Amino acid sequence: MTHTAIHQGSSRENRWLPVILVTVAIAISYFDRQTLPVAIAAIQHNIPISNVQFSYLQTAFLLAYAALYIGGGRLLDLIGTRCGFTVIMLWWSLACALHGLASGFSLLLCARFLLGMGEGGGFPAAIRVAAEWVSPENRSTAVGIINAGTAVGSVLAPPLIGLVLLNSGWRMVFYLSAAAGLAWVVWWSISYRSGSAAVSANKLDPRPSGPSKLGKLLSIRSLQVLVFAKFMSDSAWYFLLFWLPKYLYDARHFDIKQVSSYAWIPYAASGLGSFLGGLFSSRLLRGGWSLDCARKTALGVSAGLMPVVMLVPMVPVQFAVALFSVAFFCQQSWSGLVMTVPADIFPLSAVGTVSGFVGFGGAIGGAAFGMVAGYLLQHGFGYQTLFILVGSFHLIGFLAIVLIGGVIQPLSSDDLKRIGA
Repeated sequence: MTHTAIHQGSSRENRWLPVILVTVAIAISYFDRQTLPVAIAAIQHNIPISNVQFSYLQTAFLLAYAALYIGGGRLLDLIGTRCGFTVIMLWWSLACALHGLASGFSLLLCARFLLGMGEGGGFPAAIRVAAEWVSPENRSTAVGIINAGTAVGSVLAPPLIGLVLLNSGWRMVFYLSAAAGLAWVVWWSISYRSGSAAVSANKLDPRPSGPSKLGKLLSIRSLQVLVFAKFMSDSAWYFLLFWLPKYLYDARHFDIKQVSSYAWIPYAASGLGSFLGGLFSSRLLRGGWSLDCARKTALGVSAGLMPVVMLVPMVPVQFAVALFSVAFFCQQSWSGLVMTVPADIFPLSAVGTVSGFVGFGGAIGGAAFGMVAGYLLQHGFGYQTLFILVGSFHLIGFLAIVLIGGVIQPLSSDDLKRIGA
């Protein structure tokens, strides 16, 4: 084998190392955000929390998450991925540990807000890594792998948190989660430096890379539609993510052991959806489909199956878990694809900022619908009403992408000049 071939093989391997690193970070992120929903029954023995207060906790997280999704994305575009992600992970790990010190609802609310601030920059960093290191034909697969990290963290959360709850109490759950994040910072600081030195990522994106003008970016229609689509779909996703354990506790009368045994299954399905949705789109693209058709076909299949969640309250619990699994699969297939599109359309210099705005829309949708869910449940409405709403949101977002969003393709030279790239 020639020296050139060895170097190219080594470069390809190094190019996927950052993807692995970020996938682990996203797994830790989703484990951290699941600590409260899974441990809520145990926490309520020390801190009384109503349905409305539970919705406040999720809203505090999501409002901070939304704001820092934009701020974190901009930070990454300004100071770079390596330094930015270090700051982000340190912040959210310490915020996670703060939950364990809470003696009342107010401190728990504050800790949740700070956790949202830290985790807000996670996905903009992930999308930036994909844009820096992975070629367009493999990018949706890379984002799918990264997005599968959400499932890894969420799958591990119910059994591991349940084990800690049964043996050490709920406060230790948050301390151990924080320790995992701090360990990742050490790994990232060592490994990402060597990986970034091995490959010149800028060669993957030949488009101009100057700083983008924020106001001009917001005037791009494709960005506006992506923000709206993410607003709709994440209204459903964050309800499913945060309220699934509570639904099992309240409506299906599960205890901690049962939640630990069953709640991981839909999250495992979400991991498969993350990977297979991206792989499906990449296969279509490599098979000669246009970028626009490949992305929209995969998005349409994902959105089209989401209404199955409307049937959850009508079936026995075993079938309900299966329906949740289908919905989680489709949601994360959708999510990985939607978060790939900014890297398809915008130049690298704007990807972090654009991903931040898209994530902001999603987090605001999740916060708003979380408040609606808490209010409806507190005022006599059942979960059936909520599942009917949740089952329709992805379809609305997909119709917006198809009917209003235009063709998914790199920005024209005129648009690039407009945004200052």
